[in-house]
Parts: sequence; structure tokens; C-alpha cells
Amino acid sequence: MADGQALDEVVRFTSDLIRIDTTNRGGGDCRERPAAEYAAEQLAGAGLEPVLLENTPGRTNVVARLEGSDPSADALLLHGHLDVVPAEAADWRVHPFSGEVRDGVVWGRGAVDMKNMDAMILAVVRSWARQGVRPRRDVVIAFTADEEASAEDGSGFLADRHPGLFEGCTEGVSESGAFTFHDGSGRQIYPIAAGERGTGWLKLTARGRAGHGSKVNRENAVTRLAAAITRIGEHEWPLRLTPTVRAALTELAALYGIETDLSDVDGLLEKLGPAADLVASTVRNSANPTMLSAGYKVNVVPGQAVAHVDGRHLAGHEEEFRATLDELTGPYVDWEFDHREVALQAPVDSPTYARMAEAVREFAPEGHVVPYCMSGGTDAKQFSRLGITGYGFTPLKLPEGYDYQAMFHGVDERVPVDALHFGVRVLDRFLRTA
Repeated sequence: MADGQALDEVVRFTSDLIRIDTTNRGGGDCRERPAAEYAAEQLAGAGLEPVLLENTPGRTNVVARLEGSDPSADALLLHGHLDVVPAEAADWRVHPFSGEVRDGVVWGRGAVDMKNMDAMILAVVRSWARQGVRPRRDVVIAFTADEEASAEDGSGFLADRHPGLFEGCTEGVSESGAFTFHDGSGRQIYPIAAGERGTGWLKLTARGRAGHGSKVNRENAVTRLAAAITRIGEHEWPLRLTPTVRAALTELAALYGIETDLSDVDGLLEKLGPAADLVASTVRNSANPTMLSAGYKVNVVPGQAVAHVDGRHLAGHEEEFRATLDELTGPYVDWEFDHREVALQAPVDSPTYARMAEAVREFAPEGHVVPYCMSGGTDAKQFSRLGITGYGFTPLKLPEGYDYQAMFHGVDERVPVDALHFGVRVLDRFLRTA
């Protein structure tokens, strides 16, 4: 079991990493190197030999391999990103880059997404070094840049340019799973991610006839674009169930003693109450208009208008997504992918999933473990290019009333110290048995 020093270190590492501002504003505006050097120093202190790799100066990744006791076993990838989304200090109760520990809670940007997991990894590996522990499988540790944008300087760069560092890895573990979900009726659910929707960030361009704002214009690019994004925003996407989502619905229905009627998914979700939040956003493709840009003067009709849409598609349904966008945009609006990544599926009957579930149950015997599909995406998408199956497993035992999902990219992001301690214990238990 992780030693007491590991419990102290996970809090300190989380706080220290938060204080290193690795804000990713997109377009290459980020510098992860100080955080990467910090992580590399801690890994070196555990007797590992981390390598620092950059596609762009300052956009630094860290990779190290911990050799296991069974050379015939497949390797396991353990990865976390170092960058964070922007935070406006004036909106926060505690400065977002203070890493302050107040009333048993660590505050700051990255406390949940995902410097907490980075800290857990470091704490566990250093604890093993002190105790002389070796896992059964080789464990490859990767701390990445650029996850909060395109991942071109991070996991994409590593997968494309340094695949040899991940030789033998068949499975990977990273963010957004094994956290406490309170359903409001006393049940504690621990969802483990075994899938992700695919990413389709779209750029829409409407073209028309430029002219004077006082003249009738039936070829107005702004009007054409507005009509297209209204159709997209109001579109009702059909139900599409992937194996992971089917498993989630089946296990949640059993937990609540509800008949599993997958012919009426919306009715089933209604019966699940608050627990439906774990599934509702992953039973369909989706497309949300998020950005608009058009014109340069109020009395000039522009010849072009541009919008951006955050699209997500389920595994096996990207072609349907494309065809639907062709139909919804219509004849006067073109669209293209600004950024595209695959949807993922991971088996929920694998030994690795079973060992993750066992580790959670050991330290949260009152909890109910279920699989789920992430509505968004992680670096697991890029690592999947190497044939690595990805799971979401960042264990946190959270108090009732703590809105875990709201912490992602939200104001006043924070994580309880007790949750970090739980995470270290569970991660340690899982990695010893994986």
C-alpha cells in the first residue's frame, strides 16, 4: 500500500503543479516546460530516467518507463496532460494559480483537469521506489503537452514521432473515471470510462453577395449562415447505442431495479433520475454552434460569414454525422473539419477493467462501479493510433454536493485532500495488480 509520505506528496505535488501556470490559450500559446521539468525531477527521484521531448520549443512532454517483473506481459500506459484551460482570476474566490490548500481542499486551475492525476502518478511511483515495489507489467508514464487544444505538440507528436517509447503498450489509463457520483438518494456510483465520443470541430463558411446594407439582398451570407446554424442547433439527433453505453444503461437499470428496455431509452433515462446524467450525453451524436464571425461595418453586407461548431460523434456513427451536416448546412454553406479525432471503445469485460473495479471497491465498498462513455475526448485518442486501448480512471472519493463535472474548465476548480489520498491508494492498488 502507498505509504504515508505518498499521501503528503500527492497534495504537495498537486499544489506545486497548479502554481506553475501552463495555460493553453490555443494557437500554440502555452509553455508546459516548467511543469514538465518539475515532473521529470520527481520521476528521477524515484530512480527512473525520464526523457523530455518537444515538437515546438517550450511545449514539453515527459516519458519514462518503469520495468515490471514479468517481461512477457503487455505494458500499460499511464498518462496525464500538463496544460490547463485559461482562468480569469477576478471570477475566482481563490486565485486560480495559487495552489492554496484551504479547509482541506486544494484550489486552482488543474486541480481536477488534471494535475491531480499527474500528482497521483508521481506520488505512487515515488512510494514504490521507497518500498522496492515493482509492478507486474512495464508501466510507461507520459506527461503530455497540448491536450487542451489539438494535441499536435503533445500526444499526437509522441504517437507519430516517438512510437518506440510506447513499445508493448496495449492499454492506457488516464483522466475522467472512478470518481464518486452521488445520485441524491444515498447511492454512490463510480463510473469508469470505457469509451469516448469522437471529436469533430467544424468551420462553417457561408458565401453570398456583398453589398450596401440599405439594399435588399437575397444572397446575404450572414442570413445563410444564421439559418444553417439554427438548423444545426435545433436538430434532434437519433438515438445510437454503442456497446459501452448499452452496458452502462444495463448496469444502471439493474442497480435501480428497473427493467432494461433499450427500445425506449429516453423513458429509461427518465426512470434513472440523476444517474441519467452519466449516460444522457452519449446516446446520440451532437453538434453545438459555439462561435460566429461576420462583417466589418453595420451598413455593409459582407460576402462571407464564418461559424464554428463543436461536433461529437459516437463510435461507428461518423459517416452519419457527416451526412447530417451536409444536409443541415444546405447549398449555401460549406463546412470542413477544423479538428477531427476518432471515437473510442474499450471492453468492459477485460481483466484490466475488472482490476480497476476491484481497486475502487476495496477502498469504497459502499460504491457501485459502472462503465460509461465520455462525452468529450482525451489524449487516449492519439495514443489509440499505436493500438493502445484507453480507459478513464482518475479515482477520487468525493463528498455529496461536490459537482465534479462543473470543475472541468469551471470557476473555483478544486479537489478535496481526502479525495487525493483515496486516489493514491486506489491507483496504487490497481497498478500493483494490473
